[in-house]
Amino acid sequence: MQKLSLSYFIGILLLSSLLINPLPAQNVYSSDKVDFSQFNLGGPRLGVTVAPNGDLREELEDQNMGPILSQFGWHFEYQVVPEGGGPAFVIQMVPMVAGVEYGKLVPHGTLAMGIRLPSGIEFGIGPNLLYTGDSLYTALVMGIGKTFNYGGVNIPLNIAFATNPSGYMASFVFGYSIIQGKKK
Repeated sequence: MQKLSLSYFIGILLLSSLLINPLPAQNVYSSDKVDFSQFNLGGPRLGVTVAPNGDLREELEDQNMGPILSQFGWHFEYQVVPEGGGPAFVIQMVPMVAGVEYGKLVPHGTLAMGIRLPSGIEFGIGPNLLYTGDSLYTALVMGIGKTFNYGGVNIPLNIAFATNPSGYMASFVFGYSIIQGKKK
């Protein structure tokens, strides 16, 4: 019994010493100052969304709309990039309207936070709100894409997947933005 208590005490002591000291990954300091560039990127977005199942699809059908909707909107993006290279840290807000081909306006918006790698590959996640006139739907959106740069103009191609307990939606969205930057 005494051996078990001593082993238990030593185990607790070792575990608590790990919790008190920062782990090496948390304690990395660099003497080099990192400078960042900030960019505000904005531009039009258009695309298509499919709502293949769930309450949203039923509500769209009740309003004489199909499960495939056009998308039109504007993309607001704030980006911070380390000047020495590396990934860009991105926050984006994308208000859009859907369903114009059915003579309807279905407003929705997404706030996404993510990372864009130097290769242009990007991914992000965030909340989405969609209002059909009768119901307000919330969803978690996950997106991935690639941004191509041609002479200071970014051309993003993205796919997104939005899910909630009432069903899911899948989208393909593209557009352009012109780089407007400032250093900090």
